Amino acid sequence: MAPTLTLKSGTSWPDAWRRCLAVAPEAFRDDRVLNLWNGAWQEDGRVLPAVSPVDGSPVAGPPRLDGTTAHRAVCAALDQHRAWRHLPLEERRARVAATLDALTEHRTLLALLLVWEIGKPWRLAQADVDRAIDGVRWYVDGVEPMLAGRSPLDGPVSNIASWNYPMSVLVHALLVQSLAGNAVIAKTPTDGGVACLTLACALAAREGVPVTLVSGSGGELSQALVRAPEIGCVSFVGGRDTGAAVATAVADLGKPHVLEQEGLNTWGLWNYSDWDTFTAVIPTLFDYGKQRCTAYPRFVVQRHLFDAFLAAYLPAVRTLRVGHPLAVAQPDDPYPELDFGPVINAAKAKELQDQVAEAIDRGAVPLHRATPDDARFLPGQDTSAYVQPVTLLNPPSSSPLHHAEPFGPVDTIVLVDTEAELLAAMNASNGALVATLSTDDRATYERLAPHIRAFKVGHGTPRSRGDRDELFGGLGASWRGAFVGGDLLVRAVTRGPQGERLPGNFPEYQLLP
Repeated sequence: MAPTLTLKSGTSWPDAWRRCLAVAPEAFRDDRVLNLWNGAWQEDGRVLPAVSPVDGSPVAGPPRLDGTTAHRAVCAALDQHRAWRHLPLEERRARVAATLDALTEHRTLLALLLVWEIGKPWRLAQADVDRAIDGVRWYVDGVEPMLAGRSPLDGPVSNIASWNYPMSVLVHALLVQSLAGNAVIAKTPTDGGVACLTLACALAAREGVPVTLVSGSGGELSQALVRAPEIGCVSFVGGRDTGAAVATAVADLGKPHVLEQEGLNTWGLWNYSDWDTFTAVIPTLFDYGKQRCTAYPRFVVQRHLFDAFLAAYLPAVRTLRVGHPLAVAQPDDPYPELDFGPVINAAKAKELQDQVAEAIDRGAVPLHRATPDDARFLPGQDTSAYVQPVTLLNPPSSSPLHHAEPFGPVDTIVLVDTEAELLAAMNASNGALVATLSTDDRATYERLAPHIRAFKVGHGTPRSRGDRDELFGGLGASWRGAFVGGDLLVRAVTRGPQGERLPGNFPEYQLLP
């Protein structure tokens, strides 16, 4: 019989909150976090209740501002920007480097906040923090040639990002943008991460980095954070529906922009035989329950390979470890090794479960459905935000699972007979961020890969967003504006020679790096 699990010692939400109050008392109160604008922590905004996806218990909610106050914050950020942009690079570098040292000192607390706020297993929460720190250090060490002949923007950079990578995407972007000479503004994601971002921004603000952190609904704050004339650039990471509205606004206003949007990333298998390699990679594709922009939720399989595919895929997917990210047998045991914990909230869990049920009702074939029996939970805990891995064959064309990214641990498989069908199925969502084609013949890969509408295409190996000098973008509807990564991230938030055309996907042109 499995042992009764308990919470790892010192990892409760009250423990984490007490540590936040001790580390950054200027940004936290006993009952709330504060907004940061005009260079000061402000006890304003209407605090909304929030719960942890881990167990449904209360956590810090976002202190949501109204549009008028948000515009005041933007105007104050412009004042900060006008001072910061003239600061010598060495001074900016010293302040960002000091921020990285402070983030390193408090990395375990930042990771623990990510566990409670967005349900990341410990290994992945630490990786999110470390990727932010290591990635920005790479820019701190080598930014001079990237800035040669370039100048900061005319106004601050406004950042609106999804909840899944608060550190390695959002904080990373903020610090690189500020290193390049810009004041920076961030809106806390609606669905989680407010305490982690508050702590990170408190550490940056202490070092004199001009950061503004505000909360509020996207609809109410968009006039200030997207359309305000004071904004120099808009950086957005999120879904296509919201992204389309942002894209329309920045195009109308002619603002520099980086809009990373979702796409259905696909993995194709054609004339392939290296099944041991394929089996080994399957569990890694479920990291964080596939709640990331570079997840692979769709497999497009040559029909005559289907039996071999199942023999390789099913044993691997049955090994996945799911549960409470802090549940251990003894209080002082190491953190549990999990592939994923909850999805972001109970509403998302229900949406996924409803989509799966509807797809099966309309003809999809369930090939694998895990049960909670083997999951690691505390006695009596709320499990409403947990979704066990599911694999469906041939989701109907009427189902969202056929054409859109599920953002959860749901795989779908489509069978094809010709190369034309393979490419059509791999391009089902009008553009993606990443894709992979597994085929034994390199010439076949070289011939087919250019027709796959993804920014990065791997040959038998997964592709990721990347770090440091690895470029990132999307094709089709998955990306709007400048591409990023390496020197492109700096170029996206600075001004170069007159008439410069940045690599990116713009209404008037597409320029690949």
